[in-house]
Amino acid sequence: MTVTLYGAVALVGTAIAGSGDLARATVGEAAPLGVVAAEFAGSAGERVVAVGAITALLGVILNLLLGLSRVLLAMGRRGDAPAGLARVEPAAGTPRHAVLTVGGLVLALTLIGDVETTWSFSAFTVLVYYALTNLAALRLPPELRLYPRWIAWAGLAGCLFVAFWVEPRIWLAGLGLLAVGLAGRALLRRLRP
Repeated sequence: MTVTLYGAVALVGTAIAGSGDLARATVGEAAPLGVVAAEFAGSAGERVVAVGAITALLGVILNLLLGLSRVLLAMGRRGDAPAGLARVEPAAGTPRHAVLTVGGLVLALTLIGDVETTWSFSAFTVLVYYALTNLAALRLPPELRLYPRWIAWAGLAGCLFVAFWVEPRIWLAGLGLLAVGLAGRALLRRLRP
């Protein structure tokens, strides 16, 4: 479904703006679809696309804060992250420390001030996360598997292939961060009874 949607957007964008203008917009503009919308519906169309993009971005931020905070909560419970992140506030039923930690990390990434670096780093880490999900699917026993193993192998290979298409400094920093995380996990496991 997603491939179909992206393909339809590409076809419509090319039909409206032309392949040359769209190619130039992807290099010289921050929002190539805004250029297409302006070509199709003037400045009002461009504003609609901008509002849609902002709304989508807010959804991504909400997903990061709520989704990743629950991952940190689970990691704290398993001993893979500091135990304080496993605490749930009794009144609200939310992992406040985990939410604040993820919020701080997102804020730190945005303070870099470079959208391309932030986006590339986010893309790399999400693809590694999905690669690990596929790796976990490969470790499932046959009776718990919903899909054939080749699908998980294809997902793992695809995620790792695309993850390393970002600039080398991004994936080197990402691999460094993973190494620090694994070392921290090992240290936490050693220190905990």
